[in-house]
Amino acid sequence: MTTLKSRLQDDLTAAIRERDELRSATLRMTLSAITKEEVAGTAARELSDDEVQKVITREAKKRREAADAFAKGGRTEQAERERAEGEVLADYLPRQLTDEELEALVAEAVAEARETGAEGPRAMGAVMKLVNPKVAGRAEGGRVAAAVKKRLAQG
Repeated sequence: MTTLKSRLQDDLTAAIRERDELRSATLRMTLSAITKEEVAGTAARELSDDEVQKVITREAKKRREAADAFAKGGRTEQAERERAEGEVLADYLPRQLTDEELEALVAEAVAEARETGAEGPRAMGAVMKLVNPKVAGRAEGGRVAAAVKKRLAQG
């Protein structure tokens, strides 16, 4: 078993013992999503830590989107619950990049892409290809794409 998955299971056991309903429900849902991912496809397999992290990232994104939808619908209690679940999941994800750190990585990737001859808005794909491995789960794709577009528009 991967270390991240076993950490989730250990924390779930602790949350159940402490009668922490929010944490235990969130971890149960996340472990369920991990198990579903493990049995998807033609053969069951064990996920690596990176794959488990991707599942947790996806679950955290779902919580953010649900919180926004509930907030827009005027259902503040559910929105708060979703945000709280997102905070529980944030403990298992790498620290997110600040705007300044992200802009620095994007600037570096744009300069690298220019060296290979890619310039202007058409360089978006080349820059994203360079910057995504450096970001690796520390910033959401939409945030990265927006930063790249902004940088390419500046010229």
